[in-house]
Amino acid sequence: MPPGYHVELVASEPLIQDPIYIDWDFRGRLWVIEMPAFIPDLGPKHDRDPICDIVVLEDTNNDGRMDKRTVFADHLILPRTMKILDRGVLVAEPPNLWLMRDTNGDLKADTKELVTDTFGDREASVEHNANSLYWALDNWLYTSEHTKYYRLKNGKFEVAPTLPRGQWGVSQDDVGHIFRNTNSQALNVDLLSTRYFLRNPNLQRTRGMYESLVDAQRDLNATFPVRPTRGVNRGYQRGQLRDDGTLATYTAVSAPTVYRGDRLPHELYGNVFLAEPSGNLVSRVILDDDGNALHAKRAYDRAEFLASTDERFRPVWLSSAPDGTLYVVDMYRGIIQYIDLVTKYLNDWIVKHDLQKGIHYGRIYRVVHDTTRRDRRPALDTASPATLVSTLSHPNGWWRDSAQQLLVQRRERSAVPALKTLAETADVPRTTLLALWTLDGMDALEPATVLKALDDRSRDVRVSALRLSERWLGDASSPLVAAVLKKATDPEPWVRRQLAATLGELKDGAQKQDALAAMLEQHGEDPITVDAAISGLAGSEGVVLDKLLQAAGGVQTPALDAAIPMLAAAVARSGAQAGVDRLFATVIDDRRAGWQRSAVLRGIELATGATGGAARGRGAAALNADTGPGGRGAPEGDRAYPLPNGDVNSEVFFGANPPPAPVTIKTAGEPALVAFASRNRGADLGARADRVLAHVEWPGKPGLARAAVPLSAPEQQRFDSGRAVYTANCLGCHQADGRGLPALAPPLAGSALATGPAAVTLRIVLNGKDGAVGLMPPIGGTLTDDEVAAVLTYIRREWGNTGSAIDADTARSIRALTATRTQPWTDDELAQLPGAAPR
Repeated sequence: MPPGYHVELVASEPLIQDPIYIDWDFRGRLWVIEMPAFIPDLGPKHDRDPICDIVVLEDTNNDGRMDKRTVFADHLILPRTMKILDRGVLVAEPPNLWLMRDTNGDLKADTKELVTDTFGDREASVEHNANSLYWALDNWLYTSEHTKYYRLKNGKFEVAPTLPRGQWGVSQDDVGHIFRNTNSQALNVDLLSTRYFLRNPNLQRTRGMYESLVDAQRDLNATFPVRPTRGVNRGYQRGQLRDDGTLATYTAVSAPTVYRGDRLPHELYGNVFLAEPSGNLVSRVILDDDGNALHAKRAYDRAEFLASTDERFRPVWLSSAPDGTLYVVDMYRGIIQYIDLVTKYLNDWIVKHDLQKGIHYGRIYRVVHDTTRRDRRPALDTASPATLVSTLSHPNGWWRDSAQQLLVQRRERSAVPALKTLAETADVPRTTLLALWTLDGMDALEPATVLKALDDRSRDVRVSALRLSERWLGDASSPLVAAVLKKATDPEPWVRRQLAATLGELKDGAQKQDALAAMLEQHGEDPITVDAAISGLAGSEGVVLDKLLQAAGGVQTPALDAAIPMLAAAVARSGAQAGVDRLFATVIDDRRAGWQRSAVLRGIELATGATGGAARGRGAAALNADTGPGGRGAPEGDRAYPLPNGDVNSEVFFGANPPPAPVTIKTAGEPALVAFASRNRGADLGARADRVLAHVEWPGKPGLARAAVPLSAPEQQRFDSGRAVYTANCLGCHQADGRGLPALAPPLAGSALATGPAAVTLRIVLNGKDGAVGLMPPIGGTLTDDEVAAVLTYIRREWGNTGSAIDADTARSIRALTATRTQPWTDDELAQLPGAAPR
């Protein structure tokens, strides 16, 4: 650790075992999820055995060490997370989300109420299942790997849809930005609420949501263990390990945690800490807001905040604690990779080094500094409403958050006057924000308070005020409508971006279109503003596009040149015949300025993927090829490991979310764009139009591919079964829409490998694939032949794919042919198989 820092042991076996998650109650007691079912050895799986617990640890003599253990709930099956509430505990045991209560004060659950049975999937991989119940500033419970958020209102849980993001853990900063990550991507942030991007299915991009904070220059994904870490799943891949055997980049980074405590040096406040169990380390990331963008950098040059020489040190969770310090949950074990995904390389390493031995341990540490004096034990559960209001100004974020949650859950009406005063007079912006959102959570927020907040000197308060104003924007007579519209002149980019999202909530369509058109005309060069604006224009993108084409007398500006293509892409993605016809008419109209025609055509190219191979993530269409440098592998039966002949993960993703899968535009008849392209093939617009036409279909089009052969009744049944198998095993990486994840899982929608010869596709599922975008594990080894056939039938016929169905007999035959193979396939090997599609 850095000079001055060290760790103190808070708890260890036998008091705890296999800890994966901790939370705190309002008295400062430590709640722990124990998961002894997680892969105890390399033998048959028993991870669905009901042997997991939730325990409460107490420090009865206040010496800093836990000494009392009480089992709150036992006989659980892979519980993923929990959230301590005022009158119960939310426990996620996929697919069930329970509200458990202790009714007699003995710290043992007496009752449990089912909140929902759709929180994840019982059969899903433990690495990709719904988790996190993080109570954020806006009073919603945020999740990861899940499609829903939750909110406690009047004793009942409200549910809201969301886009599944992140893998393990959620955190927030003082202004409510939500942070998540995936196993090989250090840090992502929601600068705008995800819900805005659900309003418009025609969006070409979603900048502002799940923004990557990784960039090539800052090397945020680099890791620097203090010991060789060859026992990682991808250790055989070139680039995964350095020459000295240390992990070069994250492979299991998780549990992003913003430190908001007050008992460690102030320089740590607002930093994000990351757990990397495969590298036996905890990283520290410093955030920097330059007024226009949020940046992240490593805190140390070629070093980590905390790193261990013990291969069994497995930090899996972190917590900014009530005592003002940072806690580290160490699962402490040899095997950390889920058994379904263990490569032959890692299996051999585990056996050679006896890593399957020594299980059911666990430690929890407290990070302290030489200057640390831990805070007193809280007693917020018995605090008065006045005390809770004053606690909103506490220097430790845990205390502030807890006070907000208690006030909202209890709906303490007697606290409303004090909260209103605090919201309107507090000197510290974070206190103002907490007071505003606490009032909102209690349904006690008044328009006058929001009006005042809209003119607050703090940019962050104005941003939240815009969000809070939305409940009144449906009333055209509300003074908040005019006040919100005035924020168009706010000098702060963060306010402008939120305004672009908020304006989408206006009920007056013409007013909304005029306001958003004006924003795009002025600030279209900012992609976050553009995407936030278009998110609120579902069905009226074409109207605003016309306004921009008429703006500034047709004079080209950077703002217009950037916004017009994204509006055009949304119109193209909608598939509306009138809108598409108007796009084509604009492109071929030689009376228009050339830059306008080109900008509209660029939007059509983005939507259809006819971009000529532009860079991914920079406003271009997704690259659907599964190809990459891969490497030369040994033939079937050879036990040698593949030796990649190129750099892995060469298509590293820096920037926003990947664009959606390209669309095919369908028109009622031959579009006029055909004649235009024919007349202008030697010109830029003509050549580009010709490429677009490859993605346009109309009755009688020459060479139009025939529709996919309809599935028979048994094949349809197989397809339906395959959806469940896909959801349980594949969705976490390849996503519900088949788009995949950057630098982790390639798209399956439109994939030549996914829809190619059955012998090729089956080999990938059964034995895995090693390519540029990441490692496809041999997931088929854990599935039956019927399940393999079902999931591949689903993949080959979903998302517009037109591949043939696959039956269990074919899966069985390919399994027999490849039974002795011990390594993933490479692109070069697959390309040499009979009937393989060219890469």
